[in-house]
Amino acid sequence: MAQLYFYYSAMNAGKSTSLLQSAYNYQERGMTVALFTAAIDDRFGVGKISSRIGLSMDAQIFDAGFDFLHACKTLKQQGALDCVLIDEAQFLSKAQVKQLTYVVDDLKVPVLAFGLRTDFLGETFAGSQALLAWADKLVELKTVCHCGRKANFVVRLDEQGNAATTGSQVQIGGNNQYVSMCRAHFKALVWRD
Repeated sequence: MAQLYFYYSAMNAGKSTSLLQSAYNYQERGMTVALFTAAIDDRFGVGKISSRIGLSMDAQIFDAGFDFLHACKTLKQQGALDCVLIDEAQFLSKAQVKQLTYVVDDLKVPVLAFGLRTDFLGETFAGSQALLAWADKLVELKTVCHCGRKANFVVRLDEQGNAATTGSQVQIGGNNQYVSMCRAHFKALVWRD
C-alpha cells in the first residue's frame, strides 16, 4: 500500500543521504524512481541531490508552479514509476503537498519527502506544515547540538557569526550559515526572552 512519508529534521541529520540510499535500494531491485529537488537550492548544481558525505544523483527540479500530479501521471504513462523521492520538501507549497496525496492515493505510488521542519526562527515552512498534517508516516531523523543533546532547531548566522533574528524565511546556505542546535541553545540565541 502506497503511503506519503515525511522524513524531517534540523540541518545535517543525513536527509539527503537517506533519500539517496532509498533511491539506490529501489534501483538495485530494478524499480524506477523519480527524484525531485527544489529549483531554489542549486548549491551543488541545478537538478542535483547531494549529501555531505559525497553521494549525489540527478533529479528533476520543482518550483512554485510545478505540478507533481501531472508529472507523475506522465511518468507512469511512459513506464513504471515505483517511488517518488523529494529533497528539500520544506519548499513545497500546500497545493503541491495536496498533489502528492493524489499521487499516493490515486496513482498508488509511494512518496518519500525529506526536509526541514522549521526555519531559523523556529517557524514551520508551508511544505513542512502540510506534510506534518497530511503524511501517513512521520519520521524524525536526528542530529546533535554541540552540547550533545538532540538538535531540532536551526540557527542562521549573519556575516559576523551572530544568530540572525530577522530576515527572509528562505536563504540558501550550508554549514557556513546554519548550525543545528537543541531547543535550549536555540532559545538563548534566537528568542532571547
